[in-house]
Amino acid sequence: AYAYDNVLYIVTGEIFPAVAAQSWDDFVKNRIFTPLGMSESGTTTAFFTSSRNAATPHAVDDGKLQPVPLDSVDNISPAGGIASNVTDLARWLVCRLDSGRYAGGRLFSERQAREMWSGQTILPIPDPPPPLAALRASFAEYALGWRLRDYQGRKIVSHTGGLAGMSSQITLVPAEKLGLVILTNSESDLMAALTYRLLDDLLGAPRPRADWVAAFAQAAQIARASADSTLKVARAGRDSTSQPSLPLARYAGPYRDELYGEASVALENGRLVLRFGRSPAFVGDLEHWQYDTFIARWRTKHLEDAYVTFALTADGFIDRFQMAAVSPLADFSFDYQDLLFRPVATSR
Repeated sequence: AYAYDNVLYIVTGEIFPAVAAQSWDDFVKNRIFTPLGMSESGTTTAFFTSSRNAATPHAVDDGKLQPVPLDSVDNISPAGGIASNVTDLARWLVCRLDSGRYAGGRLFSERQAREMWSGQTILPIPDPPPPLAALRASFAEYALGWRLRDYQGRKIVSHTGGLAGMSSQITLVPAEKLGLVILTNSESDLMAALTYRLLDDLLGAPRPRADWVAAFAQAAQIARASADSTLKVARAGRDSTSQPSLPLARYAGPYRDELYGEASVALENGRLVLRFGRSPAFVGDLEHWQYDTFIARWRTKHLEDAYVTFALTADGFIDRFQMAAVSPLADFSFDYQDLLFRPVATSR
C-alpha cells in the first residue's frame, strides 16, 4: 500500500548531526548548493524573506485571488523547505540528468542515480476527470522521492511541491535529457498545465494538441461542483436542533495525540476554542454543528475548517475527539483524520 509521507524526511533531517557531524541545512549547502553553484538557494524562511526578489504567495479566499500568509516550515525543512529559483534548480536538474555528474566531480554514483529513479511502490492509476482523460498513465510508481509514470511514450520522473499560496513542479524525461522547472506563487493547477504544454511541444506530440490550461480549469470546475454538492448534502442532513451532550465547560481541558502532542480546548466568552500546542496558527473557534460535533473555524485565514467530533465514555465523560476536513477539496496536508486526541488527566 502507498501513502504520501513527510514525517520520515523530517526524521532523516534530525539524523544528520549524528551521521554527518553537521546540520541538514549545512549539509545541503556544503554538499549540493556550493558544488553546483546554487548560490541563490537556501533552506530557511529567513533566507527566503531576506531576498529582494521573493514571490508573494497567493490563493483564492472568499472567491478572490489575494495574498496569503507565508508558511514557516523551518521545523520540517527536509520535507520541503528549500527556497530556490529556476536558474539554480536548472543546475540541479542538469546534474540529475547526468547521473550525478557535475563540472567538479560527482554528487552521487551512477548506481545511486539508477536506484533513486527505480520504482519502489506501485501506485494506483485512477481514471482522470473527462477533461484530463488523455493523461491516464499506463504505469505509475513511487521511487525514492520521485513519482514515475509514462507520457508520450517516455518515462517521466517528477515531483510537485506546495505550501500555502505556492506550488511547483519538477519534471524530467531521462531518455531525452530534458528537465522542466515550473514555480508559481498560487495554488492553481497552472504548474501542471504548463508542464504538459511544454512536454507536448518539446516531445513533438501529434497535432492538434490539447489546451491544457483549459482542460485543468474544466477539471477544477468539476471538482468544485462535486465538493459543493457534498457540502450541500451535509447541510441538508444536519440536525440543527440538536444540542451537545454535555455543558460546554465539560469539553474544556488539555488533550494529547500520541503523534502530534498537546492541544487544548478552553471555554472563552461562552464558546469553545481549540488550540494546537505546536502550531500557533491553529487557533479555532468551535461552532456547534450537531450533536457532539463542532466545526473549527480557524482564526488564521487560509486554513481548512475541520469537523471536531467528541466521543463519550459509557459514564458520560469525554473519551476522545477526532477531526476531519470539512471541504472535500482540502489539501491532503490537512490530514486531520490521522489525529486522535484523548483527555490528559490533571492532578486535583
